[in-house]
Amino acid sequence: MLIQIIGVGKLKEKYLTLGIQEYAKRLAPYIKFHMIEVADEKAPDTLSEAEVRAVKEREGERILAHVKSEAHVVALALDGQLWSSEELATEIDKLGTYGTSHVVFVIGGSHGLSDEVLRRAKQRLSFGRMTLPHQLMRLVLVEQIYRAVKINRGEPYHK
Repeated sequence: MLIQIIGVGKLKEKYLTLGIQEYAKRLAPYIKFHMIEVADEKAPDTLSEAEVRAVKEREGERILAHVKSEAHVVALALDGQLWSSEELATEIDKLGTYGTSHVVFVIGGSHGLSDEVLRRAKQRLSFGRMTLPHQLMRLVLVEQIYRAVKINRGEPYHK
């Protein structure tokens, strides 16, 4: 199985990079895992709705350039479904068994995801109503993917 995370923006904080590298190393015996960063759109802090939409569209084009046609896309979105770790594990297992062996999780930039990316997604996932920095979300997501793999294999992992 190949699982990718596509995120907008470059990780700058070393502690996040090191955490993601650690989980990627732990995932290596079980699945193929890749993290893809696409450039964020440089924009001032205050934007009109039209400017926000334009930023999301440009970032969305960069995201979709990395999504293959056979990939099952899961968009991280505030209006997405709330899954437990066990439910995420079940979804990944079902996809690998009955759907596709290529899953792409997409994390937008500070303004979120474009409508085009959301339309391409087969599922939307939310990690709750709290807002998390999109860079921190990458670490949280890769840890949950690792946890899901361990759950699916029936192997112990801390609770």
